[in-house]
Amino acid sequence: MSKIFEVPLYPYQRCADQDQATPVRHKVVVVGAGPVGLALAIDLAMQDVPVVVIDENDKVSWGSRAICFAKRPLEILDRLGCGDPMVDKGVVWNLGKVYFDERQVFGFNLLPEEGHKRPAFINLQQYYMEQYLVDRVRQLQAEGKPIELRGGNKVVEVTQDDERAELTISTPDGPYRVQADFAIACDGAASPIRTMMGLDFVGRVFEDNFLIADVVMEAKFPTERWFWFDPPFNRGQSALLHKQPDNVWRIDFQLGWDIDRAEELKPENIDRRLKAMLGDDISYELEWSSIYTFQCRRMDKFHQGRVIFAGDAAHQVSPFGARGANSGLQDTDNLAWKLKLVIDGKAPVTLLDSYDAERVHGADENILNSSRSTDFITPKSEISRIFRDAVLDLSERYEATRPMVNSGRLSVPCTYDGSPLNGDDCALMPARTRPGSPMVDAPVPGGWLLDRTGFGFQLMTIDENAPEALDVDGIEVKRLALTTPGDADGYLKQRYLGDANSAVYLVRPDQHVAARWDHYDEAAVKAALLKAIGR
Repeated sequence: MSKIFEVPLYPYQRCADQDQATPVRHKVVVVGAGPVGLALAIDLAMQDVPVVVIDENDKVSWGSRAICFAKRPLEILDRLGCGDPMVDKGVVWNLGKVYFDERQVFGFNLLPEEGHKRPAFINLQQYYMEQYLVDRVRQLQAEGKPIELRGGNKVVEVTQDDERAELTISTPDGPYRVQADFAIACDGAASPIRTMMGLDFVGRVFEDNFLIADVVMEAKFPTERWFWFDPPFNRGQSALLHKQPDNVWRIDFQLGWDIDRAEELKPENIDRRLKAMLGDDISYELEWSSIYTFQCRRMDKFHQGRVIFAGDAAHQVSPFGARGANSGLQDTDNLAWKLKLVIDGKAPVTLLDSYDAERVHGADENILNSSRSTDFITPKSEISRIFRDAVLDLSERYEATRPMVNSGRLSVPCTYDGSPLNGDDCALMPARTRPGSPMVDAPVPGGWLLDRTGFGFQLMTIDENAPEALDVDGIEVKRLALTTPGDADGYLKQRYLGDANSAVYLVRPDQHVAARWDHYDEAAVKAALLKAIGR
């Protein structure tokens, strides 16, 4: 298992750009070959946008790092051709339990309704995800798609003007420079590019620390998320248990603020905590450990001219709630189709301002939820702790108090309410599929709804006539025709029709709803599409 960390996936190789006297110009350069950078590059390459990914590393990330991947990001990965290996390898789960002291106070199901292709969550080590994404890059290269992955390339300087970004890159053979229509910084929470540009985060750093311990062990715990408040093995603090593939278990221990990090990371001290939790009868091997501090922060703007930030480089939240990597994948999902239209000259460059508007909205939603979780998990006063403990006590017997328990509000898809790209709405239809919302999956004849959407604009009709295709100023809109007689279980009607007798949905390339009507109106559809591309 540890061998996966040692094998270079994309070792340094000298490239043609290094032999040029003047910088070579690329359409898009992505900095960072983690999950966010690779997903963005794959998305662009599948749309025939030439992209170069550079990273100073050449291997998968050490340690599990991100492990919880939610339903919406799995649907995004399906569109990119990477969903199946993730789900096949991952540990699927929908259920969670919350404990106070030694008592279970309640349990929950994150996906209680049927009719979805993907589960609420899978657990999968980040190193496997990176492996599968690199495998997908190789597949696209074999198909002749315009994607290149360069390891051992470190960005040491970035400049830009109104037309381009220019990167100076250090390599074992010396430095070279490249230019890009757009440079996308997916270089992590410490983001060297953000530092080079003199930019910073705004937000909160919480006075608390958590120890992550990934252990390999044979255990009979069920495949569920278990969270403890004030357990006997970590009094006055909290703990979390998750199962991963290969009998690897993620265990988080709350440590408090005033700690000696080096002391806490000593194997004998980690072992002491693990034995207190698991008992002396369970044997285990420590695979990876780290200490993190709760941080809920973001950049003021993600779109900085010809340099655009995504993932942890743009925003940070606490790990409880699994909102980090999941939010980063929603960043790429939002950005790729907009870059495609701008690069092809079919949308104004100002369309990228909507990336800022929509994904800052998403980051603020995550920060709000993550901050509330942190305040509940780590009360800031004795009165807050008394209130928190009373809520936990009552939740064991009274269902009405359970929504107040906050062990980490888990990642949900972001709806872009108030987006400048949103068009017409129809009050007869369900709120969950209003403009700005991601499409909700449903079984349809021959498979799943979301497998039949993505990349281009589409016109989904339910029991309504419309042309098979439209051309709106050079942008093709294809029709997806569905009927309620083919909706055997009623999911399509429940999720898309509501009280309407028929429906027409204009769907964006990222599977978000742009506009919807209860009948077809060509002028309204064309107006909504132009609005959705910033024209």
